[in-house]
Amino acid sequence: MAEVKVNTIGKQAKSAVPETVFSEPFNETLIHETVKAELNARRQGTHSSLTRGEVAMTGAKAWKQKGTGRARVGALSVGHRRGGGPAFGPKPRHYINKVNRKARRKALRSALSVHAARDSIAVLPAGSFDEPKTAKAAEALAKWGAATPTLIVIAGDEVTTAKSFRNIDRIAVATADAVGVAEIIGARSIIVTEDALGVLETRAGAVERGNGDGDEEELPKAKQAKPVEKAAAKPKAEKAAEPKESEEPETGDDEDAASGEEE
Repeated sequence: MAEVKVNTIGKQAKSAVPETVFSEPFNETLIHETVKAELNARRQGTHSSLTRGEVAMTGAKAWKQKGTGRARVGALSVGHRRGGGPAFGPKPRHYINKVNRKARRKALRSALSVHAARDSIAVLPAGSFDEPKTAKAAEALAKWGAATPTLIVIAGDEVTTAKSFRNIDRIAVATADAVGVAEIIGARSIIVTEDALGVLETRAGAVERGNGDGDEEELPKAKQAKPVEKAAAKPKAEKAAEPKESEEPETGDDEDAASGEEE
């Protein structure tokens, strides 16, 4: 696989980026599923409407059943009357859709690879902004020719870089550990700092089973219970011949006593 290189802000030379993250084929279905799940998860889901049993409405019959010439009527809190409670109105709920970890990481790699293929991503060298300078940031964007809207991906501790870009029109700043596929795929150009590249590589890396060292310890096998040997069943004839323990054998004294009684 060819080495992936992208533009560098403030330099003519290009920067190498991880192939495992920026060379994923585009998967539209997977990106759509992930973006939909991310946007749905941001919804609060606190919407609520009053049902016909919750609206402030009298429970009395509007007019009598017969004799008015008008159609019969019941409760005024029904949904087709003004002031009534709508049927099947919105109630508080959540909109969270689960996306598997492998699919989510693959979608992130696919979104980043789109910008790498379009040459719409650039790397910002570390230490470019020792102090907040909005004019310097605007000049760097203009020199690169970044198409707006532009997304700036930074590490969590790069406060001066965030302050330099956040006040420019149509520029969004996000940290590498919180940026989503929706922000990446929705931007026309992306600038990633060198420190943020490592975080993105960790987040978008393929899921590996085990500890990744290859030398996994063998788990101790569970002890198998020894089979219990059942005693062989005795034939019924032998069981009948054996005397019971509770019964005592007859002695000779009992026989003499019995013969004396007969005499």
